[in-house]
This record gives sequence, C-alpha cells and structure tokens, in this order.
Amino acid sequence: MDESSHTLFSVLVDRARSGDERALAELAGQYEAEVRIAARVLLGPLLRPHVDSMDLVQSIHRSLLVGLRANKFAFSRPEQLLALVLTMVRRKAAQCVRIQSRRLRLTTEAVTSGSWPSIEANTHGNDPAVVVEHDDELRHLMDRLDGTERRVVELRLQGYSTAEAARELGLDADVLRVRLSRLRRKLVNSERRLAEAI
Repeated sequence: MDESSHTLFSVLVDRARSGDERALAELAGQYEAEVRIAARVLLGPLLRPHVDSMDLVQSIHRSLLVGLRANKFAFSRPEQLLALVLTMVRRKAAQCVRIQSRRLRLTTEAVTSGSWPSIEANTHGNDPAVVVEHDDELRHLMDRLDGTERRVVELRLQGYSTAEAARELGLDADVLRVRLSRLRRKLVNSERRLAEAI
C-alpha cells in the first residue's frame, strides 16, 4: 500500500469514526464479501438454516460502528481492518454455536424427561422475559422436527407417558420408544457436532 493510499484509508477511518455514513459504507465495502464467506463457512450446514449469514454481517457492521465511535479500534491499513472483522465474525459465530447447542440440550432434556427444564434454578423468580425466551427456544427447535417427532415432544411435555402418547398417535408403544430413542440420539449428536464446531 503506497503512502497516498495509506493516507486515504486513514482519512476514511477518521470520517467513519466521526459518524460519516458514506465513509462507514465504504469501509464496509472493503470487508463485506470476505466476511460473508467466512460467516457461511463458520456457521456450517447445521447452523445455516437457523442463522442468516447476512444478519451476522450486519451485526459486525454495528459492532464496528460502536467500536469506532468509542475509539476502541485502532487500524491504519485495510488488512488490519479485515483481520479485525474476521476475528469478530469468528467470535459471533462461536456464540451462535453455543446458543444453538444450549437449545438442543434443553430439547433433549424435554424429550427424555417429558418436561421443559426448570428455569428457576438459573433465575431470580419467574422473570417473564426469561420464560418467553425459553418458550421461543422450544418453538425454534420444534421447527427442526418432523410432524410425528413434534407431536411426541408436545405430548411428553403435557405429561403423557410413552404408552399414552402411543395410544394418542395410534402407534405401537414399542415402535414409539424406538422413535424416541432415535430422536434423543439425533439431538445429542447434533449438539455434539455443534460443540465440536466451536
């Protein structure tokens, strides 16, 4: 990078730091393509159906803007900017993996125990926001199941035994036990693959 290009980049960063929207857009244009590719690779096939890589890119934009305005980031060359945003996307992707892994673990517990895990152990009282979050997590994961699996989990959460759920679904109880066992393994294996992706 020659001296004039170095100066132009520094001016661009200073403008972005002061809140110049056009400068911010120009900076984003210097890394967006690479970040989108990195986000897709880091999310992998397990997370792509649940996390939009473009949402991750927008999150990077917001974090960069906040960091620039707070003088938190210092870089003088485009390659330093790219290294920074790639580090940010790796951290955000890892966070997505941890969140999805927790959701899978909760659903696995629900399938195994027949009850949605208690939130009281981790909260002070029944915070409505926390209750809503847990319900959202369950709905999010239920979308990953096929119709029968979803109905089985619903019945188990309502307190049905395996035999009662089988009667409700018109299935043989032994067949349903096998399906439940496969569902538990499926969820556990998904959680393991997510954990290994971190």
